Amino acid sequence: MQKTSIFKKQKPFRLPGFSFTLGFSIFYISLLILLPLSMLLLNVTQLSMSEFLQIISDPRAISSYKLTIGSALIAALINVIFGTLIAWVLVRYEFPGKSIMDGIVDLPFALPTAVAGIALSSIYAQNGWIGQFFDFKIAFTPIGIMIALTFIGLPFVVRTLQPVLESFKKEEEEASASLGATRFQTIYRVILPTCIPAILTGFTLAFARALGEYGSVVFIAGNMPFKTEITPLLIMTKLEQYDYVGATAIAFVMLVFSFVFLFSMNCIQWLLQRKKLQGGKA
Repeated sequence: MQKTSIFKKQKPFRLPGFSFTLGFSIFYISLLILLPLSMLLLNVTQLSMSEFLQIISDPRAISSYKLTIGSALIAALINVIFGTLIAWVLVRYEFPGKSIMDGIVDLPFALPTAVAGIALSSIYAQNGWIGQFFDFKIAFTPIGIMIALTFIGLPFVVRTLQPVLESFKKEEEEASASLGATRFQTIYRVILPTCIPAILTGFTLAFARALGEYGSVVFIAGNMPFKTEITPLLIMTKLEQYDYVGATAIAFVMLVFSFVFLFSMNCIQWLLQRKKLQGGKA
């Protein structure tokens, strides 16, 4: 007579299937992202087309668009240059205090934006530690806005590029050098093409983050209409005046611009990835 074991044979654990995970992902994204954005769109529909165009084409609003988008773009480009350099140093070199430097990069993530804005405006004011050495004003000007946006966007570039550099195989550099390539040619033809998708991702994240930044900018901007008034501040001003429809209309413009920008960058990355795969097959 065969003895039966008191322990039942357990089935191997498997992750949920595609249908379940896809359904949960769509539900989660809809609950946290699509539902709030749909309420924004719903509020905009309360306006007629002429009213909507009048609000978003107001000279004060257009001035804030130019300042916000221009400052965010310049700050993101600065972060691409110096963020790439910092990521390279952290990955390729060993030096005393490297772990401290690596941790400092994440401070803009952890530091409250209001505290960052107060600190930056104190340092770059005309009597501040750094501002006193310049003949022109830095704080309460567009320059101060770009400094604040650069401050909050730096970690995105560094942390996006760092894993790519760490996973890069040094054998490829050695092979390039053995074939007679100079150091510059190795960086330009071997390392840079691998890093471009990560650099684009870091640039996109830094730019998108800068578009909606409020806390660190409001203290150093000066908040003068037509001069140093950013779009998030204009939205807050309209909310304080109980002009919810006007604030929603301007926010909708920034939402559409952000969506178009992110979609365009994703298309560029897709084209680069496709070109890379086609080159590998060839």
